[in-house]
Amino acid sequence: MAATLTLTACVGGAGPVPSTSASATPDARSPLVAESSPTPTVPVETALWRTAGAPAALAGSLRVPWSIVPFADGTRIVSLRGGAVLEVDASGSTRTIGTVPDVNVGGEGGLLGLAVLETDAEPWLYAYLTSWSDNRVIRMPLVGEPGERSLGPAEVVLEGIPRAGNHNGGRIAFGPDGYLYIATGDAGNTGASQDPASLAGKILRVGVDGIPAQSNPFGNAVYSLGHRNVQGLAWTADGTMWATEFGQNATDEINRIVAGGNYGWPVHEGPAGDPAYIDPVVTWTTDEASPSGLAAAGSTLFVAALRGERVWQVDVDASGALSDPQPLWVGEFGRIRDAVIDGDELLLLTNNTDGRGSPSGDDDRLLSVQIVEAAP
Repeated sequence: MAATLTLTACVGGAGPVPSTSASATPDARSPLVAESSPTPTVPVETALWRTAGAPAALAGSLRVPWSIVPFADGTRIVSLRGGAVLEVDASGSTRTIGTVPDVNVGGEGGLLGLAVLETDAEPWLYAYLTSWSDNRVIRMPLVGEPGERSLGPAEVVLEGIPRAGNHNGGRIAFGPDGYLYIATGDAGNTGASQDPASLAGKILRVGVDGIPAQSNPFGNAVYSLGHRNVQGLAWTADGTMWATEFGQNATDEINRIVAGGNYGWPVHEGPAGDPAYIDPVVTWTTDEASPSGLAAAGSTLFVAALRGERVWQVDVDASGALSDPQPLWVGEFGRIRDAVIDGDELLLLTNNTDGRGSPSGDDDRLLSVQIVEAAP
């Protein structure tokens, strides 16, 4: 069945558009400064982007990788769900720079999303992980130069996110406003998604120190609610925020995220036309997608699909999808866990060693494919 899309504005109006400047006025209790905010590596034009050629392997034999963080020097940091953090250099050589403590890999848990905060001193590596008691976000200084990096001591940024055998969410990303956004799952408790006091089934927004943004809509860390299991976060060049979300039995989603938005789970799965909730912009059947990582270049989204074993290319603007989503490399690389833009490259992580795929001899792999601006 083909993907379906919504071409009209999402329910609830356009909503606030985040600033694309990292020097936006921060909350006084959670200081952010321009030099401490991440430098975007995505193309800034609002043009549409396309892949050029076929993905090539940069590194292989990765054991259940989950997240990629690129650096301007050409190195990439990769998380493995078992707790190890790898550095991949420009030649594809890998080395372990550290192991995150207290990671519980039961079910779908483990070491999941990564994000980096560049500072005038050492950069900070932020990580979302499943511990023995909860899901949490920690941060660790990245010590040393490329090729010699190691992880410094971990400190907790945010704890107390409900955990379970599945639906742990796990993606984290710094937004254009300099705040850290955290995607969580409902942890098997569907009612928690509609409870603004719970951190489950939400997108959270906090400062670099974990303190909730003072302008958040519910007076706590919650930015949006009514989510089942979000695993992809990205911003297009116009500042619009997007998220990918796993459905239950029928419908996977891309949602346009606004502050205070309620995306309907568990009352609705997929579009419902209910003015109390915001409908998704794009939907698929669950066998076409199971969407995880999400990357944005200009006004184009690239969606990593697990069960769908493909990448979806989706052109969007603030009102919704501009055309039918296009599937790329269907079945060629197996399950795709993450998608990240690095300059003029789209980086992908396969996820065939997670117990649900059919790994080949060199799985899992870090892949790269060039992206180019689409002809007008």
